[in-house]
Amino acid sequence: MIKTDCLVIGGGPAGMSVALSASQNGSKVVLVERDEVLGGILNQCIHNGFGLHYFKEELTGPEFAYRFRKMVEKDKNITVLLNTLVTKIEDQKVEVVGSVGRETIQAKAVILAMGCRERTAANISLCGTRPMGIMTAGTAQKMVNIDGKMPGKDVVILGSGDIGLIMARRLTLEGAKVHAVLEINPTSSGLRRNIMQCLEDFDIPLLYRHTIFEVVGKDRVEGVYYGQVDENYQPIQSSKKFLPCDTVVLSVGLMPEMNLASFVPVSRVTNGAIVNEYYQTSKEWLFSCGNILHVHDLVDNVALEAQQVGKFASLYAQGKLPLQSKPIEVAHTKDFGYVLPSVVYEGEGEVEVKFRLKNKVVKKTIVAKCNGVVLDKKFVLAGVPGEMLKLSINKNGAVGKIELSVE
Repeated sequence: MIKTDCLVIGGGPAGMSVALSASQNGSKVVLVERDEVLGGILNQCIHNGFGLHYFKEELTGPEFAYRFRKMVEKDKNITVLLNTLVTKIEDQKVEVVGSVGRETIQAKAVILAMGCRERTAANISLCGTRPMGIMTAGTAQKMVNIDGKMPGKDVVILGSGDIGLIMARRLTLEGAKVHAVLEINPTSSGLRRNIMQCLEDFDIPLLYRHTIFEVVGKDRVEGVYYGQVDENYQPIQSSKKFLPCDTVVLSVGLMPEMNLASFVPVSRVTNGAIVNEYYQTSKEWLFSCGNILHVHDLVDNVALEAQQVGKFASLYAQGKLPLQSKPIEVAHTKDFGYVLPSVVYEGEGEVEVKFRLKNKVVKKTIVAKCNGVVLDKKFVLAGVPGEMLKLSINKNGAVGKIELSVE
């Protein structure tokens, strides 16, 4: 049996950042990664746009991962187990198999940092036949950036998530024709900068309130029937059109990798664990951070959040985490998709909450109130569902419930 203070599951940006933070706060750390190299999805994200907030300069995904990987390798308090798969989490004992054979790791604190996976055609019940040429945006990205192969020549992208937007540009640069990006919602889940740089700069149409009605093809995709949907997301048959293509790329959302921790309550909105202000789940020894908790817009925000969680987990492992006083519910109006964390505790000081808006807002103020008293507020010039926002709340004197609203 291996014993440690903190065990981190997942070696992507969240896992590396949380491991470094836990170590810097005085804990021995074991970092488990199922792949042969640390970095996670960053290793195939060769576009730039990473590191602006964390490193104060623009990097590609592999460059961002490399910097963290070198810091982890130099840290003598971190033991990295590559090619190692976690098979079971039970209490504070975690079973693994891989480079160390079959082994049990006992930790005082366990941190979930496994990231998320893409929704597939089956997840969204995509209608039509099942020919070759239907794939997720991440699969297409790996084919082009890692394997050096083109998934197709005539492409339709379903969904406007950031990976899908980036692949629209990437496939275009490699010689493919991206006919359209179809988005079933009235707004995009991707960043505005990606819509501009990846679609508008290349004259690729983004059709809101549109979706694929049916995929056509026997051995290979031959085309799709697509059209508009109404306010209840039902197909408007009169708008149905046929678009020839040989590839359908899906960018229809991400799901936290919660299979190993299915024993803790999860949010119906984020599908990640419900956590308190210290990022503890319903099991006080089990922490969560990064995209397994909620899908972030920027990898910098993943790393910064994990930095916080590493400190909390290390303090818990050393018996120094502040004692929890009376809980305060963090609620929100219907203007929000979600607010995280959902529980904070009475006491002095500030707590940072993160949230996504349900719809676009312009020149509005985000207000946090407790019993009618304004605790804090933040002016938002323009807020969209694709961007994660933050608000620091001074919880001095707060009791019962804090509610966020848009005014």
